[in-house]
Order: sequence, then structure tokens, then C-alpha cells
Amino acid sequence: MGKKVVKVLLRFIIAIFIIIAGYFTFMTITDYKPDKIINLNIDNNQKKVAKIGDKISLLTFNIGYCGLDSGQDFFFDGGNSSRSESKKKTIENLDGIIEFLNKNKTDIILLQEIDINSTRSFHINEYKKIKESLNDYSSIFAWNYKVPWVPVPITKPYGSVKAGLAVFSKYNINEANRYQYPGKEKWPKQLAMLDRCFTESRIPVEDGKELIVINSHLSAYDKGGEIRKQQLGFLRKYLIKEYSKGNYIIVGGDWNHLIPRTDPNIFNTTQKWPEWLVNIPHSFKPEGFKWVADKNTPSNRSTDIPYERGVNFLSVIDGFLVSPNVEVLSVKGYDMEFKYSDHNPVIANIVLKEKE
Repeated sequence: MGKKVVKVLLRFIIAIFIIIAGYFTFMTITDYKPDKIINLNIDNNQKKVAKIGDKISLLTFNIGYCGLDSGQDFFFDGGNSSRSESKKKTIENLDGIIEFLNKNKTDIILLQEIDINSTRSFHINEYKKIKESLNDYSSIFAWNYKVPWVPVPITKPYGSVKAGLAVFSKYNINEANRYQYPGKEKWPKQLAMLDRCFTESRIPVEDGKELIVINSHLSAYDKGGEIRKQQLGFLRKYLIKEYSKGNYIIVGGDWNHLIPRTDPNIFNTTQKWPEWLVNIPHSFKPEGFKWVADKNTPSNRSTDIPYERGVNFLSVIDGFLVSPNVEVLSVKGYDMEFKYSDHNPVIANIVLKEKE
């Protein structure tokens, strides 16, 4: 090999090293580092106060950034796709989700994986469009994914991500906060991962207490489950503390765990149980709290392949947990066959109970 070739090769290696080092330096400097508790803005706040005996409806829906419809797979789960199929398809999915939300207008709506400005969803501000369609709701938004650039897959990078959790409420929200979950992946993996959190919406109740509505999106892929254990432990302590004050509590969202008393085997699919899916430990649920989920309707599908009825592994990982002073009237999962997202929506109806 000639000296000139060696020099060119050496310069190329040095250039690659500089680019990689520059990328990690940039990502480390710009890494989103939220405070443990962040007070959130409440837009278009409504005046309605919750009353004892009110029938309150709630919806939880992980909308998959309007890019994980039935025709898509996902690279992180072993598929190939890293973005929505197209801008047109993203808008179609968003419009379909908005239509469903308006057709099934619940009092409180909890959404996860809602993009504001991301490569994966063609920079469509999904939160703005949904908020405009729900103009008679209070609304809050909290970041949980804020990354300048995710460089994988190499051929079609995930790109820039700005996304989070959103809550819409027919009721007045007295105060709203973002709580950072403990536990993070090791550097540099964490630089491209979500900053897991839950939102707290404090709704005044006529008896002087508060209805606390939690919108949560737990981790799914941490090896060994250590991060998820920390998150569940943190949430449990929070729930016990707030319930001891006499408050009413509803936790909804994407648990990324199999919800107790549900069984994926009833869905009769051919794929095997994925490694990431684990049960919620029995020790997590505070005494007297109740799980609220539709065991007969899958809320999530595997995304290593596009959706094919009878093939994809199906499970129930979306639902609610309510405090003992909340009575559950009904719960229903809506089997949309994952038309707009890799999740299906779940709606629950509850009543705030009188003090015994």
C-alpha cells in the first residue's frame, strides 16, 4: 500500500472519529435535563369543578406519533421502519384519531407519544391540531422526548424528536406538574432515549379535596427491568402520599407492563411472548387501589412486523389504576385493529364516592 493511500485512509479515519466525537459532545451538551418537578402551563382552562357523584369518563390512548398505523413496523422492535410512511399518511392517522376523540368525547383525555416537531412525523404539530379540535377543554403538555438527532438506523435515521404527554380536561385544572421518573439508561444510550415522566393534573372537588389525574408512560426496554422497578416504586410512594390526604386518584396511560388480571393467550396469535413484556409486581399496587382495564380487547400489538390479524402478539398494557374512593362503573377497549397507532384506546367511567 502506497504512502499516499495510507495518508488518505488515515485522514478519513480521523475525520470519522472527529464527526462521531463531535456528535456525542453535541448530544451531551444539548441533552434534555428536566428538573424533578416542573410546573406546567394550563391552556384554555375550564371552570367546571368535580362533584361527588359525578359520572366522569376518561380515555387513554398512545397515539404512536400518528406514524405506527397497522401498515408499519418499528426498527426498535426488530422491524425496518423508523418514520411514518409519509406526511399524507401521518395526517390521515391524525385526522382519524381526532375523529375518534370527538366522536367519543370523554371528560378527560390522556394521550401519549404526541409529537410537536419530529422527523418521524414530518414535523407536524400534532398537539396543536388536537388542541384546536378540542377547544372546549383545558389542556396541558409535558415533554418526555426531546432529542436533536437520533442517528439510527443508518440508512434512514429516526432524526430529531420533540414529543410528550398531553392531557385534555372538561374540568378546571387547579395545578399541573411534570414529575421526572427516576432511573436512566447508561451514557451514551440515554442521549437518544425518552426522559420518562408522568403528569399530574389537580382538579378541585366540591368537598375541598382534589381529583388527581396522572398521565404516565413507563419504560419498556430496560434490560433486567431495574429502571422500571425504580419508576413503579416512585409512583407507588406518590400515590400513597396523595391518597393519605383524602384525594381521589386516577392513574392512566401506557404502563408498558402486562396489566394484572389480563392474559395475552386469549387473543390466539402465533407470535411468541416478547422479552420486554413483564407483569406488574403484586407489591406495587397500594392497598385498596383497583386496576381498570378491558381484558377482552388488546390495547397493544407487536411492531416487529406490520399488523396481521392472528399473527402479531397482542396484550393489554393500557388502562387505569384508581384509589379506593373512586367507584368504577365500566371500562371498554376499542378494537380499532391498530388502524392509526400500535395501540388501541381505552375508556373508563368512574364516580367519586362519598366519604364513608
